[in-house]
Amino acid sequence: MSDLLIELFSEEIPARMQLRAREDLKSFITNGLVEAGLTYASAGAFSTPRRLTLSIEGLSQHSTPTREERKGPSASAPAAAIDGFLRATGLTLDQLERRADKKGETLYAVIEKPGRAAPQIIAEVLERTIRSFPWPKSMRWGTGSLRWVRPLHSILCILSDEGGTDIVPLTLDGLQTSNTTAGHRFLAPNRICVTSFDDYAGKLKRAHVVLDSAEREAAILQGAQNLAFAAGMELVADDKLLTEVAGLVEWPVPLMGRIDDAFLALPPEVLQTSMREHQKFFSTRNPKTGRIEGFVTVANTEPADHGATILAGNQKVLSARLSDAKFFWENDLRVARAGMTEWLDGLKSVTFHNKLGSQSDRIARIAALAREIAPLVGADADLAEQAARLAKADLRSAMVGEFPELQGLMGMYYARAANLPEAVALAARDHYSPLGPTDSVPTDPVSVAVALADKLDTLTGFWAIDEKPTGSKDPFALRRAALGVIRLILGNGVRARIPALVNKSVPTFGLPLASNDDDADFTNLDIGLNLLAFFHDRLKVFLKDQGIRHDVIDACLAMPGNDDLTLLVKRAEALAAFLKTEDGPNLLQGFKRANTILTQAEAKDGVEYSFGADLKFADSDAERALFTALDTAEAAITPAMKSEDFATAMEAMAKLRAPIDAFFTAVQVNSENEIIRRNRLNLLHRIRAICSGVADLTKLDG
Repeated sequence: MSDLLIELFSEEIPARMQLRAREDLKSFITNGLVEAGLTYASAGAFSTPRRLTLSIEGLSQHSTPTREERKGPSASAPAAAIDGFLRATGLTLDQLERRADKKGETLYAVIEKPGRAAPQIIAEVLERTIRSFPWPKSMRWGTGSLRWVRPLHSILCILSDEGGTDIVPLTLDGLQTSNTTAGHRFLAPNRICVTSFDDYAGKLKRAHVVLDSAEREAAILQGAQNLAFAAGMELVADDKLLTEVAGLVEWPVPLMGRIDDAFLALPPEVLQTSMREHQKFFSTRNPKTGRIEGFVTVANTEPADHGATILAGNQKVLSARLSDAKFFWENDLRVARAGMTEWLDGLKSVTFHNKLGSQSDRIARIAALAREIAPLVGADADLAEQAARLAKADLRSAMVGEFPELQGLMGMYYARAANLPEAVALAARDHYSPLGPTDSVPTDPVSVAVALADKLDTLTGFWAIDEKPTGSKDPFALRRAALGVIRLILGNGVRARIPALVNKSVPTFGLPLASNDDDADFTNLDIGLNLLAFFHDRLKVFLKDQGIRHDVIDACLAMPGNDDLTLLVKRAEALAAFLKTEDGPNLLQGFKRANTILTQAEAKDGVEYSFGADLKFADSDAERALFTALDTAEAAITPAMKSEDFATAMEAMAKLRAPIDAFFTAVQVNSENEIIRRNRLNLLHRIRAICSGVADLTKLDG
């Protein structure tokens, strides 16, 4: 067994491409080696800004010889058929075997491939990988035909074992494989000769290159935290930025600077966003004031002056950036304090969708809908309408124009600057939420009303113009909007039917309802029906992520009231919990047995056995005990279902397990006495009716 080490050394690889490149290099090489007949024990891929590295341990030294036998046409087949078989196998006619069978003679090809040495296979796989590597963007340089993300300078490819180290020979556009690499561009630029992966990683570290990106991340984080702590501040966590910066440096050296006092009055999110987006700086916060007062930058070298020159240059650039932000902020405050009319007028010329009007049109619809929804979520209708009219005003602000990711958040600051009610400010900040499965759900009633109105307007509008998601395509993020509505409803315990909510939105588009009743199930465009099915599909995905089985969801969707999502989920959670108990699966088996016998009898007799069982025809203790148990269960389940106490209903249903089991053990339903048989079938109908009142158990697996 041998160990393989490959390094592709180039100019700087963009940080955003490095993770995927590591994964692709590993999969392309290992899959190619295995397909060629080699085996290996383990593989690991690494990256720095200037190199992609793959280490494979326990690689076999030769591929396994193969022998393949292919059946061909009859020996008397037309010449064209035989020629085609010869081309497919790469053999000549005299190399084929003739074997007699019932139809005469059949031609067979026996193709034997000897094992090949690992270096030959590695060279082929490596060349194919380099030439077809799937970079999002690539370039050519010089006179060669090779494409790479940035000019490729060298290829290290060695096989090592107990006998020594050998270079795997390969030449690509003038680049020859070698056993050398280079260290840090400035601190150790000379070529380094290596003999194994351990030797390679150790020598790189001595040459000021940390090969493992996870190790670089840990070093950056620890160094930044230490600097912040020493300055009496705390580091603002930013995992995405940490990963990006680790892809920009080979030898990370964190340095800390201070933000000029002239900019400390800017909102902390503005400071953090500006430094992150423009400078790749980490923010540090004063724990006493909560203000962003400093930054940590990460150098890719060990500066002789402890970073003074680097920090001076960075702070000069940062001051220019923050001066722009301060200018935007001060001008935006002027507009906000004047009532934001300038921004709202500007939104009249901003198209939301060519079939759905401008952003101003959309705001008017959302405001009308928020007023309608407000009573359902306990919000003040006037405040909800006011918040909806102002929530998107910041889209025309200079700050959001510079940093679109701050939309909503800046609206909160501007609403406060205009001395608007706090509920209006919070709604501006939160009405886009929740944006994803981990995003927090607004709880302030006005925020909930505006957030629901925003998402329902989007869904109803695009359904009305028939722009629905298809397959994996969802250009208007309608699935995310539906999930947002679901989470808002469930997170705040909102009791409202989906068609009724949709029907409150439909008139804002100038579309008539099929009924004068806002609670009508469907509009004239069947938007309510189609959207309800869409919500159910998204709810299934959401509940599956919460660990609720698909069949449990289906069993609850089949029940009345499935357009009330809060009620639906409450039922599903209770049923899922019931099925995890010992009684749950056993009762389900008893129910399914009763339902099967009853269904078959009803089909055979052409009658539904729903006219009631009579205790006087019971002729065994087990049968009489089941009558009593059903009476007791029904008495508990009926009021529990009316009060939506599904847990109590499930608990009462669970007590039927033992009497149902005892009944089927002691009693033969299809008695020869027709009166007793029909009475027992009516008794089974009671089992079905009582259990089906909780959920449609026929849809459950098992």
